[in-house]
This record gives sequence, C-alpha cells and structure tokens, in this order.
Amino acid sequence: MSKILIIEDEAAIRRVLVKILSEENDNYKVEEAEDGLVGIEKIKNDDFDLVLCDIKMPKMDGVEVLEAAKKLKPEIPMVMISGHGDLDTAVNTMRLGAFDYISKPPDLNRLLNTVRIALDRKELVVENKMLKKKVSKNYEMIGQSDAIARIKNMIDKVAPTDARVLITGPNGTGKELVAHWLHQKSERSKGPMIEVNCAAIPSELIESELFGHIKGAFTSANKDRAGKFETANGGTIFLDEIGDMSLSAQAKVLRALQESRIQRVGSDKDIKVNVRVVAATNKDLKKEIEEGNFREDLYHRLAVILIEVPALNNRREDIPLLVDYFADKISKEQGTTKKTFSEKAVKLLQNYDWTGNIRELRNVVERLIILGGKQVSEDDVKAFASK
Repeated sequence: MSKILIIEDEAAIRRVLVKILSEENDNYKVEEAEDGLVGIEKIKNDDFDLVLCDIKMPKMDGVEVLEAAKKLKPEIPMVMISGHGDLDTAVNTMRLGAFDYISKPPDLNRLLNTVRIALDRKELVVENKMLKKKVSKNYEMIGQSDAIARIKNMIDKVAPTDARVLITGPNGTGKELVAHWLHQKSERSKGPMIEVNCAAIPSELIESELFGHIKGAFTSANKDRAGKFETANGGTIFLDEIGDMSLSAQAKVLRALQESRIQRVGSDKDIKVNVRVVAATNKDLKKEIEEGNFREDLYHRLAVILIEVPALNNRREDIPLLVDYFADKISKEQGTTKKTFSEKAVKLLQNYDWTGNIRELRNVVERLIILGGKQVSEDDVKAFASK
C-alpha cells in the first residue's frame, strides 16, 4: 500500500487529484491537507511514500513546506503543483530537492507517470538505506596481512576521488566488501550505493535493470521504471560479475561512462547521470577480450584503478583473526555465548585448502560453533570441517 499526501488549498483540485489517484490504483491510500501547516503536521506524524504539494498557499507556501519536509523526512519524494505563473518557482524547487513538478490543470498521463516513477524511486531509496545500515554493521575488512594492508592503503588513496575501480579475485574473497568500503570512504557516501549482480540477471533483462524502461518497451513493461544508473545518481553503482554482462549491455555501459548519459529501453530521450562506477569480476577479462566476450574499450574505461583481492590460501596469517571475528559475529546473531577455538583447532584451519575462500571459512566456523563442544577443539575441526 502506497500512502500519498496531497497538500492543496483549493478544495476542487484536491478532490480531482484524490479521485484520479484512487481510481488509478487500489493500492494508493490518499490523504489530504488543506494548507501547508496541516501538511507538515501530517508528515511529522505519519510515513508517506509521496507528497503532492501546491506552491501558492496561505499560511505556509509550497517552498516552505518542501524545505521543512526535507529536514523532517528527506527520503519522501515531493512533487510540486504549479500554477501558470509559478513555473520559475517550480523549477527552483527542483534545486531545493523536489522530485518533479506538474502544472495546473494537471495532465492525466503526466500526473500518473510522475507518481509511478516517484513511488518506484522511493521504494529503491528505502531499500538502499536498509542496505547501507546492514553494510555499515556487517562489512569490515579483517586482516593484518601485507595483501590486506595494501588493499586498505589503496582504498584510502582512491576512495576520495571519482576514479573508476575494477576489483578482481576469485569467488568468496570479499570483492563486494572492497566496493562498499570504497563508497563509504568517498565523498559520495551520503548518496546511494546500488549493487547489481550482472551474473544473476538474465541477459534479456540486464539493459532494463541497468537503464530502466518506458511503458510498452516490451511485453511486461506495464509502466515506466527507473534503472539502477538513475537510482545511483549522486552515488556509486557496483557492477558485480561484470564479466558476465552481454555485449549489447556493455556497449550501453560504455556510453554511460563516456557521456554520463543513459537512455531507458524503448526511449530516445537522454537522461544525465552522475554516478561513480565500481566493477568486479572473477574472470580474466583480458582473456575474455581475446575470445570476443568482452569489449576492450570498456575494460580500459573501467580499469582506471585495479584492486586484486587475494585468495584466502594466500593470506593464511589472517585466518585466526577471521575465525575470532566470525565466532563473535555468529554468537551475536544467534544470541548465544561466544565459543573460543583452541590453538590447535585454529592451526588446523590455517592448513586447510580453502577453495571457497572467506565464504567457505565462515560456513565452517558456523558449523563448528553449532556442532562443536564448549571450546572448539582440534578433534571438532577434524570431525566437522574435513573435506
């Protein structure tokens, strides 16, 4: 259910807007406010997915409402309603953070499209905020090996810039962790961090996922939808497993990098985007280029900075720290007392061949905590973590 608030002092226009939106979608719950003061009180006391706000109103005009709402709940998209003489003011509200504006009398298609796109954006922003909270708690670079020290040093140097970064390394080594650290240590950290797993999206849908689409662009496109590049505007987009991206999508990503513009699928309209691109792959992209599976020009655009994340077998000295970190984390997640690992147990874990890297180590530690004794012993490791 999407909650929409209409702030409009003209009762007739309020009724029209309520009728249009209520009839458009049963999932729209529409509330009204007859002036800006009432509107701000409603915004304080309730969570809305979208606010439509008139510009010229008594007591508190739309610009004042916009500024107050952005301080209270900046994630709510605000669509301003402008009269014929308010267009300059309407354009100015965009600089103040308004999502869009519509003119009186409202054009039906323009109104409904704006509402749909704004609600889509709100949903993605909320998802991203939840992700950022999760990331800030759960992503931490654990280790004191030379390899990890080099990566941390590289991140500190590169993060404050807008340089594109290509992260390489086997599966399970923590490439996505490096990407999130780059974002959180950058000037874009207040903006969105949007993650796209290129390998998990069917090739026929990847362009729509990245660049969005317009209604009717393909059979299931029943409404306009913003893509990940638009959603990441002002922040970072992380293209994980970019080596699995189709050649046609690669061409569009190349254009986005060259021109800072994208086009939604089915549209010829350019949309300007301000996005930092961080990519990752477990593939040898130079080999993929030779085999015709990856564009060389895109590779050179992405690989301004290269960060290689080592396999766990190449940083075994970090395993005791990782075991302790995972033991602490898992015990907190499960609400149990933290289990310790004997020195011989840790030594045994250090000597294993970790083909699944850190991801595999975490799974083994969790298994040992659940099935092992009060202190995880060498025998526990032999019994439960053997290959």
